[in-house]
Amino acid sequence: MTDVNDLPERRRMPFNRQAQHDAKRIAILSQAARLFNGKGSRATTLQDIAASLGLTKTSLYYYVKTKEELIYQCYMAALDRQHQSLDAIERAHTQPFDRLSAFLIQQFHNWSAAVSGHESHQAALLEIASLKSPHRQTVEGRYVALFKRLRGFVHEGMSDGSLRQCDATSTTRAILGSVDWVFHWLHDVPADQVGVIAQQAIEIIGHGLYAGDHDYTHVHGIAPIDADLPVPGFNRDEQNRLKQEAFYKAGTWFFNRKGFNGASLDEIADYLNVSKGAFYYHIRNKEDLLYQCYNYSLDILAHVYDRAEAGDGSGMQKIEQTSRQIFYIQNSNLGPLIRYNTITALPKERRKRILARTDAINDRFVEFIHLGMEDGSIRRINPMVARNLLAGAINASMEITLWRRVDDVDRAALDYFDVFYNGILNRTDSRMEIRQ
Repeated sequence: MTDVNDLPERRRMPFNRQAQHDAKRIAILSQAARLFNGKGSRATTLQDIAASLGLTKTSLYYYVKTKEELIYQCYMAALDRQHQSLDAIERAHTQPFDRLSAFLIQQFHNWSAAVSGHESHQAALLEIASLKSPHRQTVEGRYVALFKRLRGFVHEGMSDGSLRQCDATSTTRAILGSVDWVFHWLHDVPADQVGVIAQQAIEIIGHGLYAGDHDYTHVHGIAPIDADLPVPGFNRDEQNRLKQEAFYKAGTWFFNRKGFNGASLDEIADYLNVSKGAFYYHIRNKEDLLYQCYNYSLDILAHVYDRAEAGDGSGMQKIEQTSRQIFYIQNSNLGPLIRYNTITALPKERRKRILARTDAINDRFVEFIHLGMEDGSIRRINPMVARNLLAGAINASMEITLWRRVDDVDRAALDYFDVFYNGILNRTDSRMEIRQ
């Protein structure tokens, strides 16, 4: 016998309490995701979310008790939606690259549909590290499951010969990282151009930057980045600089691992084995430390770009040199560099300054791409799309050892960025396709 509550018409009735509850929950998660993506969880209060929906805080508590719980629910809703998308993609497509392409297009569509009001907002997974157990483990497990499904497409493509042979784990991680920040950089793209940008991104991932008919041969013997860093001195100013550098490196490590909310200044002081008095002599508060960590990382990045710009080589070689050296810093004792997952923890004005400086540094990628298109080493592509894909992948390159075994950091860098140099499609087929 059929339960009348299971009938579609019954579920849509305005008197159905479960339908009303589900609709309100979806609206709350969507609005929370929008505010978390824009303002960050630190600056967003439950009162902000309730007020934006015309609810009282008491009404909101009926659905969620704490901000931690709300962040967790937003992340799980986003991941559930990603898995549902993959379910539909696997039913609609059989070829590995078609499945990967459909997934990437979906990331752009999700943003566009949310902004236009046609679909709910999805939370960017920026602060998984700051979640408490068991929330963090649950979200991480769901994310790893998503990663493995995408990596499975790469393995299938290599097995049937439709995709180039590559390190599947590194390639999948790079592709995922490259689109993690579409919600940030698409704000400057006209709504009617989002689909075009999505196709340009897929074209770059499919065919790579390199203009040659065969695989790009990487540069041998790139000088280590620390070869021309300042040599420690014995004067007081130099000692203070080294102490501050130690604070920034330790702070960056803790912020990357635990998020802004999870990082503790006392814990950082203990890690450095310095007294709290000595620590607070150099660092005023946690927000100031985070801000300085961003500036410290940007100083290093500027140095990397300066050296690549001053050196010889084609535009493609400068892209490779820069990417490899940043990856090396990120995954060696010279780093880490700050991950932008904590950017929303900064107040609006400081965040704007950091993002403006970041954009200026990333624009130097665009200069190298233009140089490569002029000297024939890089194909005719959209430089801004390539810049944003590479910037996203670089931000996600930290701690590659959590995803794969690394015996040689520089070799791991070449594996990681290979998809951007050569593309994921077979080079001969891709050259023929472009010429048509």
